[in-house]
Amino acid sequence: MLADLLNDGLDADLEEAWENERTATPVRAFAVRLHETGCSLRETTTILAELGVKRSHGAVWNWVHRLADSGYDPPEAQPKRVAVDETAVKIDGEWSWLYAAIDTETKLILDVALFGRHGTDPAAAFLHRLDEKYDLSDTVFLVDQYGYRTALARLGLSGRVNYTERNLIEKWFHTLKMRIDRFHNSWVGSRSSAREWLEQFMHYYNRQRPHQALDGRTPIEEIQN
Repeated sequence: MLADLLNDGLDADLEEAWENERTATPVRAFAVRLHETGCSLRETTTILAELGVKRSHGAVWNWVHRLADSGYDPPEAQPKRVAVDETAVKIDGEWSWLYAAIDTETKLILDVALFGRHGTDPAAAFLHRLDEKYDLSDTVFLVDQYGYRTALARLGLSGRVNYTERNLIEKWFHTLKMRIDRFHNSWVGSRSSAREWLEQFMHYYNRQRPHQALDGRTPIEEIQN
């Protein structure tokens, strides 16, 4: 059973990203998955030690960043309908605003970003990030009545008010906050560490987490299907 667990999610491409490592690739993949889903470095190394694999925090950190640097994100996508919104999150006792965008068809999280405030200017900055990463020529953004409509007009992007399909981004925020509450309660650490964790969670959500609405496929598999 342990062998099956360690091999779960193993990708042949990981071998290239992790050349010359003394730890077996399934173990490294398992450790990275633990960290991506919210375990701290200490929690990850403790779980590995319980399984008989003793490695340092630094080793796990290197595995996570070597994989992150291997070019997996962002995937190529031409989203047609994108729900975008922001939610308040507390980082080291201070409130920040997390912006996120999701392709309503493939359930792919296109991007996440943290800002110190919310409103038209942060919304425009976030939409500009998306415009630099993806082909948005045929994209319709699903927004609420607030600063997004002005931000979209500022950037020449198309959007409409929609309170039904936009529920998808609200559900993702709920999933994210459940994960944060499970492992952190309130995030204690720097904004940069929060950004890194959010990017890792987005990677996990897009590439490893089966989605019920996609018949058990991941968003990446849906795009490639």
